[in-house]
Amino acid sequence: MTVKQISAFLENKPGALAAFTKILQDNEIDLRALSLAETEDFGIVRVIVDDPFKTVQILKDEGYVCSLTKVLAIVFEDKPGALVNVLNLLGDNGINLEYSYAFLAKKANSACMIFRVADNEAAIRILTANGLRPLCHEDMEGMFK
Repeated sequence: MTVKQISAFLENKPGALAAFTKILQDNEIDLRALSLAETEDFGIVRVIVDDPFKTVQILKDEGYVCSLTKVLAIVFEDKPGALVNVLNLLGDNGINLEYSYAFLAKKANSACMIFRVADNEAAIRILTANGLRPLCHEDMEGMFK
């Protein structure tokens, strides 16, 4: 119950993200989610795409240093306090959150988040036991149509 995230290094310079996304466009890769973290010299772009294996190969062929990571995609009710409840479930059960970012989907009254945690399997057990089912890559397909 995980999705595959691609992390790639980008130079921190004007046009770098545009060039990266242009490669996705030129190869008809559908972008599902994106997060960008930067330092003075470089950035790390994290993306969820429709075909991660094809995308990694294309990016490597284009000279990008990238990797594939399993992350959790969680959909929960869009209401005040819902995120803190998810975070408390993880933290209270000793699951360390490394980073998180939101993504948009065509699902009414829902908040959608990507979570990178130290222990995916433990997090999945805890979330599932509390009525939250992490999505797999195939589940995400239907959320964008």
